[in-house]
Amino acid sequence: MNGEEREKWIRKNAYYHKSLVKHLRFIIPEGSSVLEIGCGTGYLLDQLRPARGVGIDISEEMIRFARIHRPGNVYFEMNAERINLDATFDYVIISDTIGSFRDVQMVFEAIHHVFTPQTRLVITSTNFLWRPVLNLAETLGLKMPQKRQNWLDISDIISLLHLADFDLIDHHRKMIFPGYIPFISNFLNRYIGNLPLINGLGLITCLVARSKRVACEPASEMSVSVIIPARNEKGNIEALIQRTPQMGKHTELVFVEGNSTDQTWEEIQRLGAHYQESHDIKWAQQDGKGKGDAVRKGYSLASGDILMILDADMTVAPEELPKFFNAIASGKGEYINGSRLVYPMEKQAMRFLNLLGNKFFSLAFSWLLGQNLKDTLCGTKVISKKNYLKLAANRSYFGDFDPFGDFDLIFGSAKLNLKFVEIPIRYRARTYGETNISRFKHGWLLLRMTAFALQKIKFT
Repeated sequence: MNGEEREKWIRKNAYYHKSLVKHLRFIIPEGSSVLEIGCGTGYLLDQLRPARGVGIDISEEMIRFARIHRPGNVYFEMNAERINLDATFDYVIISDTIGSFRDVQMVFEAIHHVFTPQTRLVITSTNFLWRPVLNLAETLGLKMPQKRQNWLDISDIISLLHLADFDLIDHHRKMIFPGYIPFISNFLNRYIGNLPLINGLGLITCLVARSKRVACEPASEMSVSVIIPARNEKGNIEALIQRTPQMGKHTELVFVEGNSTDQTWEEIQRLGAHYQESHDIKWAQQDGKGKGDAVRKGYSLASGDILMILDADMTVAPEELPKFFNAIASGKGEYINGSRLVYPMEKQAMRFLNLLGNKFFSLAFSWLLGQNLKDTLCGTKVISKKNYLKLAANRSYFGDFDPFGDFDLIFGSAKLNLKFVEIPIRYRARTYGETNISRFKHGWLLLRMTAFALQKIKFT
């Protein structure tokens, strides 16, 4: 098959190809550096609008066509099992070609050298439940004919990724109706096809992974900023300063006070000045209202490579923070979330209705995000400054919808395909002050945000 014939099939099955492009654009932001393995005529790579796009294909004819018709990217005739490129990329794509590789594991082994710790491998392939339907479509001349494909199910791809030292981040299926009928196709694929169980019937299998062979910066070279939002927490400020451990090469504390009525602000200033010689402490008052606003203020002041949130109520002990540091500094995770729902809690640490709410949201968000997340509402969260800046740059996708700050980080990290890790912590009862959370008012707001996230993450 030559390039012109392939383009005709793309136009004939335009709905499928446009839907695939739309989904990959959700995963891969415009302006990224992208390598596509098995690029064909360069259609998909061109549609993703990369700042730097490189395509490789074993077919001389396809590469010639791509160079002529899509000159905005660079193309090489190259065997995927012996990739020879002196560059790294934000994303590496293998789309609808994994079934034609002679040795899939060898391809996975060959691509590690184009990865950084932030690079993501994105694979799309055909769900083999659809094979009889696709064979019939080829016979009837409704689908582009293909050579005999490898019999790879999603479990086989996951196993090969594991053998080649890739860490799976997400896997899911899309598109239960690949034909185009106005309104009906969009409704079936966007909503019905993303429901549990029915999703398993999707035509497109999509996986996202990262390399485990790329070395991270040594933990001893990383600095840490601990962001402490504080409202009516006067009695806890000195303990927070004294008990927060030193981590990495340097640790700073960033207190952000917000609308207190108990002299918390005065206490932060007094103790900040008192401990100035022994501790690196910054302090400021937030500009708006809500914990989310306070956290973002703290992030803007932070100078550390790693950003941590520690609630000033000390229901999570400062001594727990090194566990979070070790998880992110070692590269085991990129978004680290505390979980209060593993170890037994102190009496009165969490009210029964709060516990039920957390259980509900853990189930909802594990399904919604495609990664296990047991405790969405734990205040202790950790992310690198580099990834936070990426998250902030893409915040317009979700908008300013979260007064707590928890879901801004969770949704943003999921959109970036960061690796989630949860750290079990012991949740303690307050020793000073009262909670700032209104169970029913804020619970209703969380339900609204969950519905909003369904539209933005799952029903796309």
